[in-house]
Amino acid sequence: MVNTSRFNGPYNPLYFLASLGNGGLAVSFFIYLMFMLPHPESAIPTFATLSRVYSGGDPLLAVPVAVALAGILYFAYQHYRLLIRNLRAYRTYQKTEAYGKLMAGNAEVTRMAIPLTLSMSINVAFILGALFVPGLWSVVEYLFPAALVAFGAVAILALHMFASYFSRILVNGRFDWSTNNSLSQLVAVFAMSMIGVGFAAPAAMSHVQATVVIGMVLSIFFLTAAAVFGTVMVVLGIKDMLEHGVSEEGSPSLWIIIPIITVSGIAMVRLSHGLHHVFAGGPAASDMLVNLVVLLSVQLLFGLIGLVVLRKLHYFADYVHGGKISASSYALICPGVALMVFGMFFIHPGLVGNGIVEKFSLVYFVLMAPLVYIQLITIRTMLLLNRKHLGPGRAGEMGASAPSARLDAAE
Repeated sequence: MVNTSRFNGPYNPLYFLASLGNGGLAVSFFIYLMFMLPHPESAIPTFATLSRVYSGGDPLLAVPVAVALAGILYFAYQHYRLLIRNLRAYRTYQKTEAYGKLMAGNAEVTRMAIPLTLSMSINVAFILGALFVPGLWSVVEYLFPAALVAFGAVAILALHMFASYFSRILVNGRFDWSTNNSLSQLVAVFAMSMIGVGFAAPAAMSHVQATVVIGMVLSIFFLTAAAVFGTVMVVLGIKDMLEHGVSEEGSPSLWIIIPIITVSGIAMVRLSHGLHHVFAGGPAASDMLVNLVVLLSVQLLFGLIGLVVLRKLHYFADYVHGGKISASSYALICPGVALMVFGMFFIHPGLVGNGIVEKFSLVYFVLMAPLVYIQLITIRTMLLLNRKHLGPGRAGEMGASAPSARLDAAE
């Protein structure tokens, strides 16, 4: 069957990562506003925060805030545009022989990219509403239950997909270990972590105890599930990589630990906020710093290992700049976004929050510089991938036995 998906490679669910990455980049621009603009009346920047900037605020802020807003709007648009394109393509893909093969093998786990991306869609919608809808924050306590319901719907979808996949393997015992030589199975863990951080948002920002408790319990459930399955899958994936060597197409999955830790770490920060302002508990600022340093250390470790491996495999030369095409290349975007975002949390709740670094000092901007660089490199990579996968080109065959049917094409 001819590929009608408007992607230049054979379609598979990993193309949802294109939408996910754009949503993450929108969040990365919002993070600047979150930590660099004062918003004492609300937990996050809102329309009122922006109004102060452009009506008698510091004129030096007007330009960088405008750049951040432009970044949010552009990448949010790309996120939803590619989400719609993927949903349409996925419906067509379900009618193909390639989909049947996907559902019978290890690569069925790649469907977890769908609830993963839908969770990001809710986050991006919340950001857009807060920033561009006047007065929305005044009724936010009514919106938090709606957010819990939305994340609940995505959570049900994720649990259904994962249960279908995992139960089939447990019953049939037909897991193909020869194609498990990557960390691609962690796409399921990433989805669970993203749902967990979504539930943690109302727990952090609401002042209604019932909302906080419900969000906290559901968040902890999915974070626990992510930790349990993540531990198992990392051990098994590393074992198979040591035995067979890492899969070339699946090699970007070495970096999937980075976004998993970012969303889990942000969930930890959010849950601590909920404990503080509702239950007068939670970790001290110094404890938070230690936790952030530990998580950042793991990210940097896997980041370094992945960078060395990807360079030795000539992955960037072949799959980003060269002629090889694989949907799993979009797995390069989330780690860049995640490292930049988590770096901002390390600087602000970690260093600034403990009085170690003064906000807007020289040291502060020196620490920010590598994060901005990572963000710019990630944006450049996204644009290159979009040109290759979404630009004018010859589409592959929908039912081709390409990376879509192989586990090692998974993130």
